[in-house]
Amino acid sequence: MPQRILLVEDEEKLARVVELELGYEGYEVTKAADGREGLSLALADDYDLILLDIMLPQLSGIEVLRRLRKSSSVPVIMLTARDAVSDKVSGLDYGADDYVTKPFEIEELLARIRAALRHGRALSESEVFECGELKMDVPRREVTVNGTAVGLTKREFDLLGYLLKNKGIVVTREQLLENVWDFDFDGGTNTVDVYIRFLRGKIDDAFGIKLISTVRGVGYVIKDEQ
Repeated sequence: MPQRILLVEDEEKLARVVELELGYEGYEVTKAADGREGLSLALADDYDLILLDIMLPQLSGIEVLRRLRKSSSVPVIMLTARDAVSDKVSGLDYGADDYVTKPFEIEELLARIRAALRHGRALSESEVFECGELKMDVPRREVTVNGTAVGLTKREFDLLGYLLKNKGIVVTREQLLENVWDFDFDGGTNTVDVYIRFLRGKIDDAFGIKLISTVRGVGYVIKDEQ
């Protein structure tokens, strides 16, 4: 069965080109030309990945993403004509998995799509990790602290899983980019710091525990004795 991609893009010519290229690669593509239609489709059906433009009529891509993340962890790649850091940070803050700045080469977009679709495969489907009060059940894609569920995006889940898989080992930002983002991500290593902040907010701060420690100048580590 082909993997399904929802393309939310109001530039008709660009949307058609991307649709054709994705079709050549074997993906099944559904298109939406405005944010409201895109959100409706995203919530009504299951997609393997969403390509989401930021500048959209009806609802902006950021607003679509914000509403989508209340109930879905589907991988989302933002498409934007802007190269402003604020746009990229906003997308990451609301749970985007990646972004591509227009104009882009179709080969780059395809590579980022493949990378986003591969995320999480590094974790064995039979693995269960525990660290103090926290438990990660990979087959169920669930994370709990003292039995209370923690809602994580797919990227946050994969990042936490990599840290848990290497429990007691300090991993660098570069290692995290290579193994979690699985692509030569041009957002820089500060992208890792953004997602660590997301995890700390949802786990450390929310439950009053210290799970993730920073090793200054090196990276991050999770230890049992924390």
